[in-house]
Amino acid sequence: MCGIVGYIGNQDTKDVLLDGLQKLEYRGYDSAGIAVLNEAGVSLTKVKGRIAALRESVDHSVHATMGIGHTRWATHGVPSENNAHPHQSASGRFTLVHNGVIENYLELKEEYLHDVEFHSETDTEVIVQLIEKLHADYGDTAQAFREAMRLLKGSYAIGLLDNEDQDTLYVSKNKSPLLVGLGEDFNVVASDAMATLKVTDQYLEIHDREMVIVKRNSVELQKLDGTMVTREPYRAEIDPNDMEKGTYPHFMLKEIDEQPIVMRKIIQEYQDEDNELKLDPAIRQAVKAADRIYIIAAGTSYHAGLVGKSLIEKSARIPVEVHIASEFSYDMPLLSENPLFIFISQSGETADSRAVLVKIKELGFPALTITNVPGSTLSREADYTLNLYAGPEIAVASTKAYTAQIAVLAILAVDTARAKGLELDFDPMQELAIAANAMEILTDQKEALEQLASDYLATTRNAFFIGRSADYNVCVEGALKLKEISYIQAEGFAGGELKHGTIALIEDGTPVIALATQENVNYSIRGNVQEVVARGANAMVISMRGLEQDQDAFVIPHVHELLTPLVSVVPLQLLAYYAALHRDCDVDKPRNLAKSVTVE
Repeated sequence: MCGIVGYIGNQDTKDVLLDGLQKLEYRGYDSAGIAVLNEAGVSLTKVKGRIAALRESVDHSVHATMGIGHTRWATHGVPSENNAHPHQSASGRFTLVHNGVIENYLELKEEYLHDVEFHSETDTEVIVQLIEKLHADYGDTAQAFREAMRLLKGSYAIGLLDNEDQDTLYVSKNKSPLLVGLGEDFNVVASDAMATLKVTDQYLEIHDREMVIVKRNSVELQKLDGTMVTREPYRAEIDPNDMEKGTYPHFMLKEIDEQPIVMRKIIQEYQDEDNELKLDPAIRQAVKAADRIYIIAAGTSYHAGLVGKSLIEKSARIPVEVHIASEFSYDMPLLSENPLFIFISQSGETADSRAVLVKIKELGFPALTITNVPGSTLSREADYTLNLYAGPEIAVASTKAYTAQIAVLAILAVDTARAKGLELDFDPMQELAIAANAMEILTDQKEALEQLASDYLATTRNAFFIGRSADYNVCVEGALKLKEISYIQAEGFAGGELKHGTIALIEDGTPVIALATQENVNYSIRGNVQEVVARGANAMVISMRGLEQDQDAFVIPHVHELLTPLVSVVPLQLLAYYAALHRDCDVDKPRNLAKSVTVE
């Protein structure tokens, strides 16, 4: 979602801010702005729309060596220039950017700011006006900033400029991600390390309800009660070159094609020189000791969790529950005596999941994060982390992170089974290598899948995906991919559920995409296909080699039955991609969506 970039140093800040914001475009946004400060005061530029429009609007004749920038994803107030960040206080002295949601902004407005004229509909403007009010009481910016942060309830990552102090950036966070990047004679602020990797790879973690006074040559970290904090920086292990499209027209297509490479990278990272699984023994013991595993996730990661449940239960014989993070946070079920919580998140910054993690830590239960971003909030705050090694995923629609999550869950499941002394006729590394080869074969069949997208999805307003067992789990992910980037109303259903209501929606020409990769339910799902065809559906069957029939539209290579979701999802990803392309949709940045959901 919203992105923050800040810079204080000796070089002109505009390019650092604009380049940083451009790196954050993948997170999703609807407006953007920057504010730079020099001897003449603050120069503020805001636009509704893309970074390219902001770059054109900025006054490049203004030279300044400190500033803040922001990409906004609308929460309070419509997308507009007035609602875009940065926001300024009534006098213009203070300028502020903010990610998150302030839950008590109306109460603060009524108690402290009833006589202030507001220029936006945002909760963010309340913060900057509040700081100015408190500054009138305390006469000190750091103290006013600290007191304002103590009054805020909700999630926030904040950067503040004081027009009368050209040597300090003030930052603070609670629940929303924010980092300070360290350089020589400069420092930066970013909500995502990707924004500033061009200038530094050394970052200082900020914990909740801490503030940082950032100067050109120093960084002072303290709690909101004024207690000083000392913390060592860490190195962000991200290759900036991975964030470029190269010759691809879209990041999504590039990331689909990278999936075989990711599988091989995971094999390399989780296998030792003796070809044995290489996992932290502490993780192995934690999973083995659990009487029940609770997988917490959202969106695509939740769908990967559904596959993971099957992998763990069938291999390691441990009961698994999969929960939507935003629901679990407010409606926690009755827990077992010795649970282990597994948090799955591409970004490691998912606010809903973090809210659950905070509660779990208070209860004293162990937590494992599976994420694509080492050093992310969920990774830092959980007891254990398993990395996905997928490289940066820029397109909003997740592809390679989903398959990486399933692969790592498969390794975890088999490792646990072996630790428990269970016999398996399943070598995860060998089977993952076979799956990687199958994925490569599929990514080479783009023309055939583009034609299927044209034949079945070019003009439809809706589509259904049906499957049974593991195929059902992939169907809900395939439906999500299609709806989020092509805007076709799509739903995934268990094949047997059609007769319980959904079949009423089938009419002449309705596309129904069926997966048939599970031998034990192959005839059942084909019976479901016949049911929808009898009611006029335009059915496309995607089957696995060995189970195919003459009328099937597409056949995928044979892989181990437990790992079919790794392979069957690839044609669904490409169908969604080409359906969106044919409809002239913005494939990488679909409307209303954000890559990293950092508000609940």
